[in-house]
Amino acid sequence: MSIEQWNQRYRAGEQLFTETSPLVTRFSQELKIGRALDLACGAGRNSLYLAEQGWQVTAVDGSPLAIEILQERAREQELNVDARVADLEHSGFEIEPGAYDLICDCYYLQRSLIPKMQSGVRPGGIVVAFVHLADPDQPQGTPTRARPGELRGYFTDWKIMHEYEGTSREACHRRPVAELVAQKPA
Repeated sequence: MSIEQWNQRYRAGEQLFTETSPLVTRFSQELKIGRALDLACGAGRNSLYLAEQGWQVTAVDGSPLAIEILQERAREQELNVDARVADLEHSGFEIEPGAYDLICDCYYLQRSLIPKMQSGVRPGGIVVAFVHLADPDQPQGTPTRARPGELRGYFTDWKIMHEYEGTSREACHRRPVAELVAQKPA
């Protein structure tokens, strides 16, 4: 979808989720509070939760409207989130190597970002990633949907803390997903 199509969805009141992803909640609690990056953050459900817990959060999304909603929510909750509009597909945001203790990539698959996410996590830090899976008639995946086992394949040298492929357990996304939480070797 184009950024304008995303803006239209936000204007229509779609994609305005407020409940934090259970994986972000669970695994962020296992880390010492530090710096977090929320890629394709949308209206900021995970960013706001992390900021509330004391994390220093950078949130990035291509939709100016999503970032505006996130900033408004952060103001209302008196939270500090560094929210940025950036087109991730066209290198609009550079992930600083070794800068983050936690990187979240929720329901956004851009394969070229995965090595940058890996580089951006400090040793001992984690990546929480979940993406939509391709339909069974598309075994090679699609540009925006992973093939079975694909996420794990990117993290072969990392400690896999959680892995799941099947129907999403989040109420807002009842579709086939791949979930992965991986810890960078120390």
